[in-house]
Amino acid sequence: PQVQPFLPQWLAQPKLVQKRIKDNLIPIEDVPGIHPRLLKKLQTNGIESFFPVQAEVIPAILQSASNGYLMGQGGYRPRDICVSAPTGSGKTLSFVIPIVQVLLDRVVCQVRALVVLPTKELAQQVSKVFNIYTDGTGLKVVLITGQKSFAKEQEMLVQKKVTGYCSLADIIVATPGRLTDHISQTPGFSLMQLRFLIVDEADRMIDDMHQNCLNQIVKAAFQVENYSGSNMLFQRTKPGPITAASSCYPQIPLQKLLFSATLTQDPEKLQQLDLFQPRLFTSVYSEKKTLGDGRETEQDTNKKYTLPEGLSQCYVPCDLNSKPLLLLHFMLTMKFSRVLCFTNSREASHRLFLLVQAFGGVTVAEFSSRLPPNERRRTMKEFEQGKIQLLISTDATARGIDIKGVNYVINYDAPQFIRTYIHRVGRTARAGEVGVAFSLVLRIQERRFLRMLKDAGIQDIKKNPVKGNSLKPLVQRYEEALCKLEKTVK
Repeated sequence: PQVQPFLPQWLAQPKLVQKRIKDNLIPIEDVPGIHPRLLKKLQTNGIESFFPVQAEVIPAILQSASNGYLMGQGGYRPRDICVSAPTGSGKTLSFVIPIVQVLLDRVVCQVRALVVLPTKELAQQVSKVFNIYTDGTGLKVVLITGQKSFAKEQEMLVQKKVTGYCSLADIIVATPGRLTDHISQTPGFSLMQLRFLIVDEADRMIDDMHQNCLNQIVKAAFQVENYSGSNMLFQRTKPGPITAASSCYPQIPLQKLLFSATLTQDPEKLQQLDLFQPRLFTSVYSEKKTLGDGRETEQDTNKKYTLPEGLSQCYVPCDLNSKPLLLLHFMLTMKFSRVLCFTNSREASHRLFLLVQAFGGVTVAEFSSRLPPNERRRTMKEFEQGKIQLLISTDATARGIDIKGVNYVINYDAPQFIRTYIHRVGRTARAGEVGVAFSLVLRIQERRFLRMLKDAGIQDIKKNPVKGNSLKPLVQRYEEALCKLEKTVK
């Protein structure tokens, strides 16, 4: 018998949000508790009704701050909120509206809300939305993504006065790397008054790269300053069990709001986030409804995604060490050309790029947010002209980009989500051409990977094992390349 995974109750019994957006719009006046000023703003922006996610989440956040932002409801710490809803279901507004409303009556400018996003493009989008709704309220929104110089960003964040530093931001929208730099290097930048921490695209943020960033934010929020006693009232300590002593000092709670298209169900990862009595709102669930003769929804779900006609899909079971060798085997032995290769992070794509470069024999380029836009355009052009055989990219950069003449897509890191898979393999076989997609799948991922495709109705993927013998000739040169790479990295 199959062992059912044991999920904490909040994950096992989430609040389900209607999926079908169009049929379930809720007029904005019907959502309780929204400030008339914001209602007016929404109407000015042509928003007459909320999506299901917004109608559920906005009141939940407002309610958790109904006694003002200094205290949770009834003196209790507010519960953290997780929202799992597909892209385009209105997640941004569902945190922008309540946060702007809660902060409307603030007196002193302090960093009270912090939104962390994985890419610059996303951060810009979110800060735009914040700017629309804070316009005319006196609330300050600052965007930190490293597009301005570090010093310039510091000027936007804090100002030095005779009495000390004062914050110039109420709401900060940031990407992880730049934010951690400011936490460690900007004098006077304080998160001691932080009330909301919003992590958008949470699953990407939890994955290895940025976990450390979230820990640093929380650490900065509960830093104990050496005040000369004057501010003892608002000493903020890490939340723990409630004791007589701890309840003497009311302290600003830190509430985490996580948004994601597919929230991880991995309890271990969620454990790292250290959530407090979380509530989960989700519209990502399988609908098993029989309509009349029981056929209609079945077809509905099976045809979830359509892939290009001329696309053939294969996967190669492998282990971690043979992945780079497999890529080199495809490029050098099998003579693949015009290959678009995907990794799951900037670091991975940069490392792989350096490795292939050190190995030699393949014209290779990388395409990631490390590079300035003009360089990205040039790389793209050279790839389309066939001057570059292998282009190594991250998902963030490849979303929606139309690249001509891709013969092969190689998923160097198997995508975690079906949507990522569809996005990636859809870069080849465009406009009626033919193309091949290879996925290098670790043996431990194999079952989950195939299941993910099957659930999305993708049946025609072939297993394409590569014999160890065919990789042997590459090994010695590969090891030399590794040594070379180690020196480069150092």
